[in-house]
Amino acid sequence: MAWVIGVVAVAFAGFGYGAAPDNDFSGGNSQSARAQELMERHFPQEQGDRLTLAIRADKGIDDPAAKQRIEKAVADLAASPVTGPVTSPYQDTTLVTKDRRIARTTIPLSDKEVKKSEVKPLVDTVKDASGSGLTLALGGYMAERAETPPQGSAESVGLLAAAVILFIAFGSLVAMGLPIATALLAIAAGLALTKLVGHVLPAPDFTLVFGAMIGLGVGIDYALFIVTRYRDALRDGDDPENATVTAIATAGRAVLFAGTTVVIALLGLLVMGQRLMTGVAVATSITVLITMIAAVTLLPAFLGFTGRRIDSLRLPRRASRRSRTVAAPRRTPAERWAGLVQRRPLVAALTAGGILLVLAAPTLSMRLGQPDASVQPRDRSSHISYEILSEGFGPGYGAPLVFAAGIDSGAADLGPVVEAVRSTEGIASVTPPRTSADGRAVTFAAFPTTGYQDEATADLVHELRDDVLPRTDGGANVLVGGPNAGTIDAAEESASRLPLMIAVVIAMAVVLMIALVRSVTIALQAAVMNVLSIGAAYGVVVAVVQWGWFGPALGFPAAMPVTTWVPMMMFPVLFGLSMDYQVFLISRVREEYERTGDTRAAVAQGLARTAKVITAAAAIMIAVFTTSLLGPDIAVKQGGLGMAAAVLIDATLVRMIFVPAVMELCGKANWWMPGRRAPKQVPAPPVKVGV
Repeated sequence: MAWVIGVVAVAFAGFGYGAAPDNDFSGGNSQSARAQELMERHFPQEQGDRLTLAIRADKGIDDPAAKQRIEKAVADLAASPVTGPVTSPYQDTTLVTKDRRIARTTIPLSDKEVKKSEVKPLVDTVKDASGSGLTLALGGYMAERAETPPQGSAESVGLLAAAVILFIAFGSLVAMGLPIATALLAIAAGLALTKLVGHVLPAPDFTLVFGAMIGLGVGIDYALFIVTRYRDALRDGDDPENATVTAIATAGRAVLFAGTTVVIALLGLLVMGQRLMTGVAVATSITVLITMIAAVTLLPAFLGFTGRRIDSLRLPRRASRRSRTVAAPRRTPAERWAGLVQRRPLVAALTAGGILLVLAAPTLSMRLGQPDASVQPRDRSSHISYEILSEGFGPGYGAPLVFAAGIDSGAADLGPVVEAVRSTEGIASVTPPRTSADGRAVTFAAFPTTGYQDEATADLVHELRDDVLPRTDGGANVLVGGPNAGTIDAAEESASRLPLMIAVVIAMAVVLMIALVRSVTIALQAAVMNVLSIGAAYGVVVAVVQWGWFGPALGFPAAMPVTTWVPMMMFPVLFGLSMDYQVFLISRVREEYERTGDTRAAVAQGLARTAKVITAAAAIMIAVFTTSLLGPDIAVKQGGLGMAAAVLIDATLVRMIFVPAVMELCGKANWWMPGRRAPKQVPAPPVKVGV
């Protein structure tokens, strides 16, 4: 009851008074960040986002019917309380193509904090004006956000899939319901706390989606392991109270180690030194921490209520099977599989390792970036705007580079700089320089011939910074910024810091693993195997997202770079989850080894006792992560795809092949720990049927 009251109170506070998401990834000391800071200081009227109205008229914009509708749409946009002055394309010839079929105009937003709900009516106004040979579309970051629907029922689909998997695994509605109820209460509290923490540590809007996915997956998995151990203890003859104690002392202990590993891995994001990723790290860690606490405190209370009724409302087929008397013990499929791998351990290890390396190979060509209008669904206004502007003004119109310099730095006359930029290969056009109202800064913009997602655009930014501007009089003091350059800087900064984060996460996880299993060898094995499985997941993401393999079928309309934050987020989450499965498997193997002293038998019996529950846990994770592909957010889809692939790889190639093969090859060296003696070997008892 205390848990329920606490969750209700926290949910009321968090969802009622929590902080709004912060999607401003700017900041730091990159050149684009300094350019933005200069623009905000000296051009405050340009701090708000800008929308672009794209117009395409089959009969030309001067057709009387088309002109009437275009002028009305422009007037409606200018009359909105969230927009600034709007220039009609009929008043500026530079806004119209030579054939007068395509035109554009810019709609400045009056405030940097404009909500997407305030921009949605503008998108609808433009859509309503289209038709009969006239197409109008609104582009820009806020337009993309405004027409991106909420995540919708994706998490509900994942929850339903998890319920089906649990029902199949347990064969009981009561046993199925306990993990789900525990996870849902924990997630509600975790997400509410996340919104409250946002007042201190802001986080972007994808944080809640990822927090819900991760919390749902680990919350159900942790409860699944404890409920499984509880039912095993009941079958072994324990009463409900002792069975609960046994479950918490064994599986509960493993849950604490596993959950702590995930939390520490997520906090590894702090190493990235990025303001919003710090918020993501803390927020998602809170959700995982709450689910872990719920598994070892709330779930035992549920078990106390259910007692021996844990197997109530069973599947008829499963009930009849349990009612039959088994004449003699027999080896489970998992135990027979472990024996098969142990007979040819070198072949199995080389095969699994080779497959992982092949899957990881595409990672070497990974490019980081941010989704833009070009990769949005084809029916979105933002994508239609991109197509119209690319046709009329070139693909680089959506990837402008903003040049800025302070006058007190000696760069008041940017004439030579503008000419040098205009003559650079890859630049389509350059705007005239403008001086700020306070007379202390100058800015101009340049439009590349290539698009936002093109690698050539990133190369152009580097050429301008490294070669063109330094050779120009006054150019060394000019900063290259804008959204495009900001994305490039963020991607490069993330790529440079990613190895450090990986090293920190691995080091901390290895220390925890050694403390749990008391073996240096097994901890190092786990680290290497987890890195290989995550590398394979990265490779899958690159092949699907960046290379376009099966992309449209999986919800990716076009090939695109991997979103900058996705690899950063994937590694700690997946490393922690991989350690989860390693902990649950090795803790059982460890129990058997301490009892028998026989490594081969311990591995076979440990795998036999955990294969079913690990398979169910992995299936739940895969179902939860895969449902992100049903949502509208391209970046979240990338993360969900990668994590689903990693869990699938980890639960099959790694746990079922790599682990037993490598442990067989290592033999007694598996248990090496300085200053410890091996346990005395005793005959291993047969594995019980149905455990």
